[in-house]
Amino acid sequence: MNLACPNIEHKLPAIRQLDAAAANRIAAGEVVERPASAIKELVENALDAGAHHIDIAYAEGGKRLIRVTDDGHGIPAEQLSLALSRHATSKIDGTDLTHILTFGFRGEALPSLGAVGGLTITSRAAGATEAASVSVRGGGPSPVRPAALAGGTRVELEGLFSATPARLKFLRSDRAEAQAIGEVTRRLAMAAPWVGFRLDDVSEPGRPRAILDLAPESGDLFGALRGRLRAILGPDFVANAVLVDALRDGVRLSGLAALPTFSRGAAVSQHLFVNGRPVRDRLLLGALRAAYADLLPRDRHPAAALFLDCPPELVDVNVHPAKAEVRFRDPGLIRGLLLGALRATLAEAGHRGASTTARGMLGAFRPEAPATAVRPPAWSPPRSGSGGFSEDMLGAEGWSARVETPASPEEGASAPEEGLPPADLPLGVARAQLHETYVIAQTADGMVVVDQHAAHERLVYERLKAQALAKGPPSSQILLIPEIVELDAAACARLLEAAEDLAGLGLVYESFGGSALCLRETPAILGEVDGRRLLADVADALSEEAEGGLRARLDAVLSRMACHGSVRAGRRMNVAEMNALLRDMEATPFSGQCNHGRPTWIELKRADIERLFGRR
Repeated sequence: MNLACPNIEHKLPAIRQLDAAAANRIAAGEVVERPASAIKELVENALDAGAHHIDIAYAEGGKRLIRVTDDGHGIPAEQLSLALSRHATSKIDGTDLTHILTFGFRGEALPSLGAVGGLTITSRAAGATEAASVSVRGGGPSPVRPAALAGGTRVELEGLFSATPARLKFLRSDRAEAQAIGEVTRRLAMAAPWVGFRLDDVSEPGRPRAILDLAPESGDLFGALRGRLRAILGPDFVANAVLVDALRDGVRLSGLAALPTFSRGAAVSQHLFVNGRPVRDRLLLGALRAAYADLLPRDRHPAAALFLDCPPELVDVNVHPAKAEVRFRDPGLIRGLLLGALRATLAEAGHRGASTTARGMLGAFRPEAPATAVRPPAWSPPRSGSGGFSEDMLGAEGWSARVETPASPEEGASAPEEGLPPADLPLGVARAQLHETYVIAQTADGMVVVDQHAAHERLVYERLKAQALAKGPPSSQILLIPEIVELDAAACARLLEAAEDLAGLGLVYESFGGSALCLRETPAILGEVDGRRLLADVADALSEEAEGGLRARLDAVLSRMACHGSVRAGRRMNVAEMNALLRDMEATPFSGQCNHGRPTWIELKRADIERLFGRR
C-alpha cells in the first residue's frame, strides 16, 4: 500500500502534452467499452449517412473482426484521412451544441477504434468514379489508395483491443459479447424501422450464420413500427400492447406499451428512445414504472417500446461519452407526459387482458404424461342394469369440480341479459359458477372464466380511487357499536399520523389510549368488514416505502382496503350478480388485472375448445 507522507517532498514531472495515440486510447476507454460499443458507433454513423440497408458481421464475439457495411452517401476520398482525426465530424460545425439532430457528433469513434485495433475504411461517395480506402494500425493513417466498392461505406475493425491487451482481459466470453452485439443491433433497428438490418456471425470462414435479418418496413410511422417490433420483440408483444400517442408542449410520446398482464420477470423489455436515440434514462424508466405502479406485483416489470420526440434544445445528449444518457431541460414536463399518457392509454384498454393467459390455460389441459404412465383402457359402455356411470369410469379422483347454475326463481336467478346475444357483450353472459369462485360466461365465439374475488377487488379499488380524487364528502357507514382495535405501538402511531387523510376516504378512528384505536366509521363501499384486519392491513401499507410519494402510498392503502370489500372466493352468486360483475368489469379501467397484477379473466375461443376435443 502506498501512503503519501506529508513530510516527504515529491517531485512531480513537468506538464506535457500527450501524443495523439495516447489521447485516442484514453478516448477509446470512454467510447468503446466492448465490441457491442464499437458496432453501436459504426451503425449510428451509417444511419447518419442516410443508409437504407446495413450489414453487420462479427467473428469471435467481435474480438477478432467487426465489419459494418452500409449504402449511405459515403465519404469523399480526400476526406478519409481527416475522418480518422479526433473531433473531426461533418455533423456539426461547432457553433451550436444544443441543436443536435444526428446520432454521432463528437468525432471520436473512428480515431478511438483505430487506436485500439486495426481499422480500415473503404468508401465511395455518391457520384465518385471509384472507391478509396485508408487504414490505421495503432498510429497514423496510411496513404489513401484506390479500392473496390459499389457505393456507401465499409468499416472493418480487426483485433479489437490488440493495441491495449489489458482491456482485452476484461471482455467476457464470445457468447456473452455476441449477445450484447445482438441487443445493440436490435435496439438500433427499432429506432430505424425503415432501414434494413442484417447481422451475421462469421467466426467460421466460409460459413456465415445469420443472427438477424430485417427487411425495411414500409407505411406510416405506426405501421412500420408495428412491423419492426413484431419482428424483434415477437408477435405476442404487438398483439398484447396498446398504441401510445400523446403530445404536450411540443413534445410527442409514441410507441407501444404492453398490457399489465403481459409483464416480464425482469426489466429486459423496456426500450426507450429520445429523438430516435436508444437511451437508458433514469427519469424515463422511473416514469414507466410509476405508470404501472398499482397494476403489477413487485416482482414483475412492464414491457414497452416508447419514442420521445422533442425539440433538440430541450434535451442535452452530450452528458455521457457513449450517449447512453440524456438530460432534459424540463424533467417535470417529460415525466408528466409519459406518466399521464401511459395511464390514460392503459385505462382506455378497459377490461382487456393479455391473450397469452389463455395459452397458459390451454397448456394446463395438456399435462405431459410421465414416461412410466400406463395407457388407460378403452372406454366401454356401462353394463346392463348398472344404473349409469360408476366412480371407476370417472377415474380414481372422481369429479372435483361442482358447477353451480342457479336458475330457479326462488334463488332470484331470473334470466338477465335475456334477448341480448353474447356477441354484444365483450365478456359474454354468465352461465355458471365453479367452486363458488369462478364465473363461467359464454361469449359470441368462446367462453370466459372470471376470478370473482380478483375482479371485484379491482372494481372496488378503482371506485375508492375515484372517490379519493373527487375530494367530495366521503361515503361512510357509521358503526352501531364502535370497535376497539388493539395494535402494536408502531402501527398505531402510523395510523394516527394518517388519520386525517384516511377520514377523507371514509375510514374514521381515534386513539383509545395506549396502542388501541376506536374505529367509528368505515367506507360504505366495503360493506361489512373486519375492523381489526382492515386497520392492520392499512397500517402495513403505510409502512411500505412506495416509489411515487404520497400518491403511491395512498394507492397502496386503497388497494389494501379494496381487498376487504370485494366478493370473497367461496361465496355463492346468483346469475344476476354474476352478470352485474361482468358488466362492471367491461365499464371499469384496468379491470383485466387485480390489484396484485394477476389476470382477472381468461378467454378461450371456440376454436381453442374444438382443438381440445380433437375437432380441429
